[in-house]
Amino acid sequence: MLVVASGLNRVDERKVAARVGALTRADAKFVREKTGYAIGGVCPIGHVVSPVTLIDADLLALDILWAAAGHPHAVFNLSPRQRVELTDAPVVDVALRDVP
Repeated sequence: MLVVASGLNRVDERKVAARVGALTRADAKFVREKTGYAIGGVCPIGHVVSPVTLIDADLLALDILWAAAGHPHAVFNLSPRQRVELTDAPVVDVALRDVP
């Protein structure tokens, strides 16, 4: 499971779980095994195992997105539409709107 969210948003885990089922947190070993990338540098594409991906609808309001490029010190830019096309993922509301 990969959620591509706006850096301004906190992901509402309840919304994500409602779409994909129960969630658990991935540790660094799991992330490396499944994606091929270290935490902090997980690229949205090119994973060892293709994840179920959701894209935060709020990202579509932006002109340019910056994404990790496979290393914690590397990024690349692309448009929101390119992000959707590259991942072939649904665009959904995943943002936590009411912080308790």
